[in-house]
Amino acid sequence: MNYEAIHYLNIVLGTGAIILQIFSVLALLMLCFGGKKNIFLDFLDKNFLAIGFAVAFVGTFFSLIYSEVVNFLPCYLCWYQRIFLFPLVFLFAVAMWQKDRKVIKYALPLVAIGFIVSVYQNFYYYFGQGSSLPCDASGVSCYQVLISEFGGYISLPMLALTTFFSLTALLLVTHFYKKVE
Repeated sequence: MNYEAIHYLNIVLGTGAIILQIFSVLALLMLCFGGKKNIFLDFLDKNFLAIGFAVAFVGTFFSLIYSEVVNFLPCYLCWYQRIFLFPLVFLFAVAMWQKDRKVIKYALPLVAIGFIVSVYQNFYYYFGQGSSLPCDASGVSCYQVLISEFGGYISLPMLALTTFFSLTALLLVTHFYKKVE
């Protein structure tokens, strides 16, 4: 892949990540402070299996695109996040097939642990310059700037954090929305 194609891919994914972040924050705010009936939360609650599958699939797909096609080697924290992201595609696919809303019980622990690892990685990526963040012996660094779009806001760690944050927000809305009424 040439540099220009990678740049456009980064712009598209970065724009999508920012939009997903906005929708996720809005969903959480509406859940906490909104009224009893909300069209947006109704939509998320009704379609959470398809949305969860789509977010997990896109995150998994582009994680593999960046590592296998673009040849950006993942650091060990990225590998840990993949451990928790990749199974979610299959969990949501099977749940969608079976129309099983109980997938929240199985997906939430994976999403929560992936989210914590992602927050850790983002904290050190953006604020821990000069820190002793452990990286593996392969030479792949957690500090390596492979993507830097929108003034450095969008990076590979931020894309991963967006995926886990949006899945967390989706699962929280789905679990608590009907109980708020």
